Amino acid sequence: MQTLIHQRVSAAREGSNPYVISRVASGWAVMGDVQFLEGYSLLLPDPVVPSLNDLSHDARGSFLQDMALLGDVILEATGAARINYEILGNSEPALHAHVIPRYDSEPDNLRTMPVWFYDWATAPVFSEAHHGAVLDRIRAALQTRLLCGTAHPDGSHVQAE
Repeated sequence: MQTLIHQRVSAAREGSNPYVISRVASGWAVMGDVQFLEGYSLLLPDPVVPSLNDLSHDARGSFLQDMALLGDVILEATGAARINYEILGNSEPALHAHVIPRYDSEPDNLRTMPVWFYDWATAPVFSEAHHGAVLDRIRAALQTRLLCGTAHPDGSHVQAE
């Protein structure tokens, strides 16, 4: 089954995915299609698998390390108060991790709720014109960590795109 995740990974490999932040050891760090919270990103595995449980032990560790690394650089690049991580796969049955910055400035009625309570239909759609600066900050922070070899405790890393 070809999911949106398969399509996005294929486009990333081809260099035609405008949401790509960088290639990482386990796949692709990408910006979210919508930016209901500035810096909302996803980690897409490459190759695509149905779930975290379908990865080998080592590949699973790499994916989870990359997810946390993406959270680290989003914190650095956005000044968010914290990061929420979600791996669901119910509507898109392919592994992908949501990496969601949370801000103290969020409305009181949403700040402590899951992000799924935001109105995604009216959220700003990602565009280079409006979100390019945060994309550039996240990419630069990620490249710094990847190039310095500080991406993973075992020293493994992939060069940033």
